[in-house]
Amino acid sequence: MMRYSFLFLLLLFVSCKDSVPKQKLNLLKHGLPISIDAPEDALINSDDLGVMHDVTVKSGDDYFIQIYGSEAISIDAKQIFQDKKREIEAGPFFAEIVKEEENGMIYKKQIDENTEDFDFIYVKIQGDNEFIFQTGLMGTFTKEQVQEMYDSVK
Repeated sequence: MMRYSFLFLLLLFVSCKDSVPKQKLNLLKHGLPISIDAPEDALINSDDLGVMHDVTVKSGDDYFIQIYGSEAISIDAKQIFQDKKREIEAGPFFAEIVKEEENGMIYKKQIDENTEDFDFIYVKIQGDNEFIFQTGLMGTFTKEQVQEMYDSVK
C-alpha cells in the first residue's frame, strides 16, 4: 500500500512540475481585442504593420505565441484554417498532423534527421476581426509545450 502511495505522489509531482501559473492576459492595449491564457511573467511585444497587428507573447524558452490580427476577409474560420493548413503541408519541413480540430491543428516538423519540432496554428474570427495564432518564429518546441500554447489561445 505504501508503495502505491509513493508512486501516486511521484506521478503527481512530475505532472505538476512543468505547470506554470497562468493568467488571463488582455491584449487590447497591444492592438488586439482578445484575451489569452499566458504565464504570469509573459513579455508582450507588438507591432502595428498597417493592415495587421503582430503581437508576440513570450515566457522563457517554452512559451512563445505569435498572433496576427487584422480585419477579417471572411467570416468562415474553417475555410481560413484550411487555406493555412494547405500552406503548412506544402512546406519543406512538414512531417505530420498530430491533432486537428475545426479551426486549428498541432503538427510536427522534421528539420533534419535528428531534429523534430512541433508547431500549431489556430484561426479565430471575432466580430470584424481575424486572428491567426501560431508558435513564435524562433525556437523549437516539444509536443507538450505546443499543446499548452494551443490550449491557451482557444
